[in-house]
Amino acid sequence: MNKIIITFPDGNSREYEIGISALDIAKSISNRLAEETLAVEINGIVKDISTKINNNSVVKFLTFDDANGKHVYWHSSSHLMAHAVQSIFPEAKFGVGPAIDAGFYYDIDINTKLTDDDLRLIENKMLELAKESKKFVRQELSKDDAINFFSQKGDQYKLEILSELDGTAETISLYHEGEFTDLCTGPHLPDAAKIKFVKLLTVSGSYWRGDEKNKQLQRIYGISFPKKKMLEDYITFLEEAKKRDHRKLGKQLDLFSMHEEAGAGLIYWHPKGARIRLLIEDFWRQAHLENGYDLLYSPHMGKSWLWEKSGHLSFYKDSMYAEMKVDEQDYFIKPMNCPFHIMIFQTKLRSYRDLPLRWAELGTVYRYEKSGVLHGLLRVRGFTQDDAHIFCTADQIESEVIEVIRFSKYMWESFGFKDLKFYLATKPEKAVGEDSLWDTAIDSLKIALQKMNIDYEVDEGGGAFYGPKIDIKIKDALNREWQMSTVQFDFNLPERFDLKYIGEDGKEHRPFMVHRALLGSIERFFGVLIEHFGGAFPMWLAPVQTAVIPVSQNFIEYAKAINQKLLAAGIRSELDERNEKIGYKIRDWETNKVPYMLVVGEKEKESNSVSVRQHKKGDLGIVSFDEFLNRILAEAKNKIY
Repeated sequence: MNKIIITFPDGNSREYEIGISALDIAKSISNRLAEETLAVEINGIVKDISTKINNNSVVKFLTFDDANGKHVYWHSSSHLMAHAVQSIFPEAKFGVGPAIDAGFYYDIDINTKLTDDDLRLIENKMLELAKESKKFVRQELSKDDAINFFSQKGDQYKLEILSELDGTAETISLYHEGEFTDLCTGPHLPDAAKIKFVKLLTVSGSYWRGDEKNKQLQRIYGISFPKKKMLEDYITFLEEAKKRDHRKLGKQLDLFSMHEEAGAGLIYWHPKGARIRLLIEDFWRQAHLENGYDLLYSPHMGKSWLWEKSGHLSFYKDSMYAEMKVDEQDYFIKPMNCPFHIMIFQTKLRSYRDLPLRWAELGTVYRYEKSGVLHGLLRVRGFTQDDAHIFCTADQIESEVIEVIRFSKYMWESFGFKDLKFYLATKPEKAVGEDSLWDTAIDSLKIALQKMNIDYEVDEGGGAFYGPKIDIKIKDALNREWQMSTVQFDFNLPERFDLKYIGEDGKEHRPFMVHRALLGSIERFFGVLIEHFGGAFPMWLAPVQTAVIPVSQNFIEYAKAINQKLLAAGIRSELDERNEKIGYKIRDWETNKVPYMLVVGEKEKESNSVSVRQHKKGDLGIVSFDEFLNRILAEAKNKIY
């Protein structure tokens, strides 16, 4: 038989000759599709558009509108950038150059300290090379031949990567684009001409493989698009994102600081930041109590046997801090709370009548992150995990997952996030637990999502080795996605710790265990929150809700009385007694993003009123104090955004 059946995403099928290329299939549909296609997904695997197809397959053509299409576009752009660097600086050696969530980067070993002028030079060279329309050509070869190729080039970075590959189990592939060749699994664009508009954004230091013991390379970040307006819009987005950078606002608003000289990746919460954290944590605790959880507190460290039994020392040791000797025994500071919750579970024999147990903790954990990946509040070494574990029976799984999804939606909406995306991650190739357990768990996750009428994407094989999960991503004010919440089954720990409960039949049974994080970590969540609101927190979260400003020293006493009434009503208010001009004080409080300024003078004193200024909106006029107080109390209580 010389024919194959190609099925498309809409369910339609066509018959083609065996060995036809994906590009020729696209051409048979329309020239426009062939022109816009960047790569192809064949039976779920992304490949070059030149790939020949020899079997019945499901085919999806990827354009820049698809996430995988963007990934191929940006990955190819990183190769083109490296080609441009090589053309200008022939001595350059190259580390890795992947696509990232938005754009690409390449780590480069080069003698020249790159400047903004150099970036513009490289950028122009990229566009010049793109116009040559050189194809991205894949070459497959043996590991020995690949080693020989990069040995001749003197590229120690590629040789190091090759030394770690199993030449008998993995295909070694190179990609050629003009005079540039790179070790790469692909896929890539059909040719460089599809890369139309490029902007190289920054250059920074980056240790090879993120390890400060290795040589520091220069990492060039860039972005590229097929249309000019896309690039212009992205530059505008970057400008707004720069204004909202939580590290910049954290310093400006005096919320937190970091002190590398005292310990990298550790956060110091200042009074205003600590005030917001308290509000977040108080809301979190109350919400959990109201939704059927009990709260736990657990130690910060445990003996080594605990981490051996849990498997952390086998699977996670590189991310744990080194052991410490206590009474001649090894202790480890905790990277996770789970083993401690299990210890509490085992303090007595549990009955099916006790289940489900929902135990939550704001537990501070410590994980070793390489210095090269630390990033403000978003990637730290010490953080407080928004953690919970649910121990339940097989019959309770579905209802418990539904409740977790409902609760997560409630939590995120309470903080002003409405746009959530759900992903179901299934069994990876290497996993623990019987297939029947995985099937039960995955079915429960699917049914829960369906019963909640939630659209979701399936991340095939994306689960942890110990269980499937639901990941929840939120979108912030700039439409950026953040991975935050997780509902994770665990077949590993109940087995390792031999967890049991007595069932209705009087026999011992293994409970199901679900890890569940809603906000993720308090530190990372706070970083996202700062950037989402641009530091202008809603009334209920603002560290200072009102600033009372007398127009002159003559009205200090009236301002004090107003401020005292606000404090007595539970409003976080500050009195501005500085002997400065009123305009200066208003500008200063506006910069500090306080929700309301209350300016008081002769008129306000005589009528027991306040002149209200709202952040970003300006003068709202004079209102009676009681009216204003009622308004802001309602705004805070109802969490108005």
